[in-house]
Order: sequence, then C-alpha cells, then structure tokens
Amino acid sequence: MLCWVAAVPFAVWALVRGLGLDYGPVIQLIAFTPYVTGAALVVALVTLALRRWWPAVLAVLAAVALTAMVLPRAVPDADRGTAEGPVLRVLTANVLGGGAETDALVALVREHEVDVLAIQEFTPDVGTGLYAHGLGTLLPYRQVSPINSAAGSALYSRYPLTETGVRVHSSEFTQAYGTVRVPGAAPVLAESVHPMAPWGLPVLDDWREDLGNLPRATPDGPIRLLLGDFNSTLDHSPLRALVASGYRDAADATGRGLFGTWGPYDGALIPPVQLDHVLADERIRVESMQVLRLPGSDHRPVFATLQLPRP
Repeated sequence: MLCWVAAVPFAVWALVRGLGLDYGPVIQLIAFTPYVTGAALVVALVTLALRRWWPAVLAVLAAVALTAMVLPRAVPDADRGTAEGPVLRVLTANVLGGGAETDALVALVREHEVDVLAIQEFTPDVGTGLYAHGLGTLLPYRQVSPINSAAGSALYSRYPLTETGVRVHSSEFTQAYGTVRVPGAAPVLAESVHPMAPWGLPVLDDWREDLGNLPRATPDGPIRLLLGDFNSTLDHSPLRALVASGYRDAADATGRGLFGTWGPYDGALIPPVQLDHVLADERIRVESMQVLRLPGSDHRPVFATLQLPRP
C-alpha cells in the first residue's frame, strides 16, 4: 500500500504536465516539475528494489515520462539556427520594483558589452539610477514605462530603436517594445516581457490571459525577440504553446534550461526555478546563455548571445 501511495502522485503529476492540465493551484506547483522528476526516479528505484512489481511499473512509467519532459533542457540542441549575420548581446533583468542595485546592473551591461537591455518592474528611481551610473552612454536609445510598482517596463538599446511602444495587459502590467536596427542585420522587434505572476487564485486568469496576449512568432512577418520575466517555466503549457509558435528558448537551446532564475535570492525558502527567458525567433541563431547575479533582486538576470539573419 505504501508503494502505491508513493507511486500514484507521480503518475498523476506526469499526466497533468504531459496533457497541459495546469489550472488552479497546480499552476504554481507545476513550476517545480524538475524537482518532482528527481523524486520520481527515487521512488521508481525503491519500488523496484522492494519488488513491488505493479506499483513499480507505475512509478517507472511516471519517472520515464517526467524525465523525457525535463531532461532535454539540459542537453544542447544540435540545431540552434542558421543565421550568419551580426551578433546581438541581450540581457534581461527584473529589478524587484526598484530594489536592485542600479550600479551593479550597469556594470553587467558594461562587462558583457550588452546591446539590448530589457528591464521589468522598472520604476522612475531605477531610470534615474541607471543614468547616474552611465547607462545613457552605453545604451543611448530607449523606450520606457516607469511605474512605481511591479508593472513598469523598459527597453534600452545600443542601436537605434524605431516603431516603439508599450503593450498594456488587462492586468495593467506593461511591456516596452521597439524595433532594433542593427547595421548589416534584418530589423528585430524586441519586447521586454512581464505578464502577471500567478501568486494566488484571484489572478490566475490574468496570468493566463497575459501570456496568451504575448506576440506569437510570425515566420513570414517581423523577426521577434521576447526577453523578460515570463512568470512561467517550460513546464507551463501557455509558455510551451508560445515557444511552439516559432521561437527558441535560449536556455533550452544551449542545454541550460534547468538553471534557476527566481527563488531564494532574496532570502525566501523557495527552490530556484527558471522564470526568466530569452525567446528568439527561429530565424535567429542562439550562441550562448548565462544566468548572472544582480544584488537586491529576487531574480537573476539572463544574458544571451545571438546571431541575427542578414536583411
């Protein structure tokens, strides 16, 4: 009986994750699927060792299914795109409503020679601090939506930005966007992504609606680049549907899809999960991805090196 009790929850979890049944409180739980996968493997081994064959069969099937869903993120893709144009270095950072150290963020931009910077939870004070530390010299072009809450957004660029604007979700979260004009490359429509977080039952519909409103990839249209705090992992079905429209997740493509970007970094007792992503149009080649550190934030910035297609 204990073996059945141990095996059944993992089988249910595998079904929920595999069928995309992430609704209600499951939305928060499903983010921790990589940890559940590790536990499922332990249960499978224990039931096999105890020779409880029928629960062992169920436990093994659940463990295999979960592993098949999670493990590919730790293996670099053979195909990461064929673009051979200029390199674009991008960085996304959630600044925790202005709590992050702006001098440290500018230092990251300088150290990694960032070309495009996306910021979430952007406040007026963050904008002032960034410019006081020289961001205006490094990235002179911008589209910003400063708000004294988690809803603010910003997009900074080394290269000219055209067709700029701000997407406003029904949740009132905002997303700055603009077309980056890199010499020798096709124009890229970049957007600083930040849907509502699924922090409780009252906002779960907003979370799903905000994710549903994110622009899908358009193979014959603009070359898109989405970077930011998606408040979702690749175990959430809305994010997987967005990626499937024609994007590559930079972390998944480079085998770094299990590196946490949100969790215990402000002292909370939460296992780290990957909520921050760089999604690149499949016409863009993904070269590399790194998770960095930003003091004062509960998120870790994501840095990616991309190669753009030529015009």
